[in-house]
Amino acid sequence: MSDKDDELLQRPLYVFDLPRELLVTLHLKNSSASQHNAEAEIIHHRRTDATIDGSEQLEGTTKRSPSCLLCGATFLSVQEQRRHVKSDWHGYNLKQKLRGHIPVTEIEFEKLVGELDESISGSESSTESDIENDTKDSTLAALLKRQAKIKDGDYSADLSPKTLKRGAGRPPLLWFTTPLLSSNTSLGIYRALFTDAEQEEESHIVDVLRSKQLPPTPAKPSHDTKDGGVPLPSRPTGGQIFLCMIGGGHFAAMIVSLAPKMGKKATGLDERQATVIAHKTFHRYTTRRKQGGSQSANDSAKGAAHSAGSSLRRYNEAALATEIRALLGDWKSMIDDSQLIFVRAIGTINRRTVFGPYDNQVLRPNDLRNRSFPFSTRRATQAELMRAFIELTRVKVSQIDEAALAAAAAAEVTKDAAAKTSSMPAKPSASKPSKEAESALLHTSQLQGLIRRSKAPAVLSYISSNALPPDFVFQPPSTQANHHAPTPLHLAASINSPAVILALLVKAGANPLHTNSESKPPFDLAGDRGSRDAFRVARSELGENRWDWNAAHVPPALSKAEADKREERERLEGEKAEEERRKAETERLKREAEKVAVAQQGRKPTGRALGAMEKAGAERREEEARGMTPELRARLERERRARAAEQRIRSMAGGVVGGGAGR
Repeated sequence: MSDKDDELLQRPLYVFDLPRELLVTLHLKNSSASQHNAEAEIIHHRRTDATIDGSEQLEGTTKRSPSCLLCGATFLSVQEQRRHVKSDWHGYNLKQKLRGHIPVTEIEFEKLVGELDESISGSESSTESDIENDTKDSTLAALLKRQAKIKDGDYSADLSPKTLKRGAGRPPLLWFTTPLLSSNTSLGIYRALFTDAEQEEESHIVDVLRSKQLPPTPAKPSHDTKDGGVPLPSRPTGGQIFLCMIGGGHFAAMIVSLAPKMGKKATGLDERQATVIAHKTFHRYTTRRKQGGSQSANDSAKGAAHSAGSSLRRYNEAALATEIRALLGDWKSMIDDSQLIFVRAIGTINRRTVFGPYDNQVLRPNDLRNRSFPFSTRRATQAELMRAFIELTRVKVSQIDEAALAAAAAAEVTKDAAAKTSSMPAKPSASKPSKEAESALLHTSQLQGLIRRSKAPAVLSYISSNALPPDFVFQPPSTQANHHAPTPLHLAASINSPAVILALLVKAGANPLHTNSESKPPFDLAGDRGSRDAFRVARSELGENRWDWNAAHVPPALSKAEADKREERERLEGEKAEEERRKAETERLKREAEKVAVAQQGRKPTGRALGAMEKAGAERREEEARGMTPELRARLERERRARAAEQRIRSMAGGVVGGGAGR
């Protein structure tokens, strides 16, 4: 920004109180340049600060404004941009872009949502967003479900300029330029501040803007009346506008004078402040918290509910409508005197509340003064209305390089034309494997499955039936498994399958000299003694002349009988060692039990203590069996039961003999 720009734009520019030297040299830019400015979205805003008495400052510092290229909207702060990203409008445009459709403007989105009876309002703070976020998901979901039923042709026709609202399709800002500023600096004013008749004659729009200038009202010191009271504020002489928002059970209305009020800051500098003539806010619980949407919309869709919450929401909807209409009736004279009326009422229920029809209605839908806010808004509060008023009446400053922008636009047009004329290149498709490669992959999967299950006869049958070589190389060889075990013999050795190893070497004729990528023969992959013995048995059966067994790292030959005999000998030695261990453990336990019994017998009783309680038979048996293996315990139990059975037989035989002698 040049020095002359800094001097002129040192303070924020107010639409209805522009500097005289700027008004004299101001002229409207052509439509193409205005369109470029609207697309550039490099707009400088001023921050706003609230004053203590409830009025709002129009002072601030110039900075680059964050924007949303998808929706074509600009914002005062990064927080507002983040809230926009969470809004239904942005979410809907994301879905449109994913489906290949053109994003819609906010006015078009309001038209689409108007028939859904949903209230969409943003949150002013993180603590107040819970109520509104519940309605967001349901509103967007309902809109997408409804949109899915509309064909592309009908959808395009529905969004055609013939069915859009008044003023839609034109950029929301009128762009002006002046020689007092650099050539790449433009000034933007919202089109909504002008009437329809004034917008028709854009060539005279500068003269209309000059006629709308209002001198600031000096701040007069308040003097007490004779009775000691404070006098009522005087009615502003300039024009005024009416602003109201309704959504989610929140309603806010405000009448603001267009003539600014001049005051002084704490530092003594002059400041421009907005004059609020009247303001009022209402809030009622009308939104279904978890499911979203108004109660009346739910009743229309699913029938009337009979819960306590639904009854409360119905009552609050009626009470809110009554309060709003009563307020509008009280403000009728001030609303009639307003030059413009800005209303945000999304949904049929909200629009019916504001625009009726009802008896003695104040706002009418066909009023030429009606406007919608040309930017995104948040929850209906007094602070949000003041922010909207400042946004509407503040001049936007844009700095762009029009030459570079025009060149970029021309390049984009050329690129689009070239894309339309030339067909899109086909994506390179992956080469289809040949029949031989597919067959090798099939054989690999089948053989590996059989070998891992140690199905030696099935492996031999599959190799012979498919005429495969015994040293078949698994495909593809680049995988980790096939790199380590490339052949059936390598795989059988790596998983320790002696049956498959012996079958492949003796019956299939596999080569034990074949090495993998690590230069290892199959024998080096064997992990247990049984697998290594299978190679030695094969060496014995095939003979020394069949392969170079030493090069294959196979030890000396071992016959099948020797291998079985050694295995049987090792098994018997193992069982004998286990039996000796059990016998030694039993003897040790018996000696310990005898020592314990001797120690208990030699112990003398002391004092008046009673003698030791004699243990029951089950306790003694459990103590004797402590430390024994389960097999030894079972054997001891069998012997005990056998002795008990013999004792019973002898007692029965003695009883029988004694009975016979008595007779």
